[in-house]
Amino acid sequence: MPSRRELIALTDDEMRAYAESARTLIIVSNGKDGFPHPMPMWFYADEQLNFYCTTFRKSQKVLNFRRDPRATLLIESGEEYAELKSLMVYANTEVIDDFDLVSDTLVKINTKGMDVDAAQIAKLLAAVAKTAEKRVVLKFTPERFVSWDHSKLGGRY
Repeated sequence: MPSRRELIALTDDEMRAYAESARTLIIVSNGKDGFPHPMPMWFYADEQLNFYCTTFRKSQKVLNFRRDPRATLLIESGEEYAELKSLMVYANTEVIDDFDLVSDTLVKINTKGMDVDAAQIAKLLAAVAKTAEKRVVLKFTPERFVSWDHSKLGGRY
């Protein structure tokens, strides 16, 4: 008989679909004082479930990740206990300072879930150029996943 944890875990396909449907990811870096530093960020995930965000090059989270690349990521939803759903990711972080990648990441984040054509992408690339100069990409490569979907319990607590 499967454990309760096994019953509510998300499958790989469910994790991917959940990441695609979510807009906000909570990223947690480790501060120099030992306290966690959680921040909500817009993001996108690729097919391998690597997660990408952009942030300003001089932000506290960049300093934290340069010092310690370990991260915890969280996507969560649900208002009632029976609706609670989360994907938690333990990941290693890479800080990438590359204008083209930053621009591409900004476009992917801002068009997430939308159908866009080449002309719209070109227009967005032009629009993000000024801010992209000041930003870096945070790429999170998962080490392991922890997930739960209480709706799989069928209303049983």
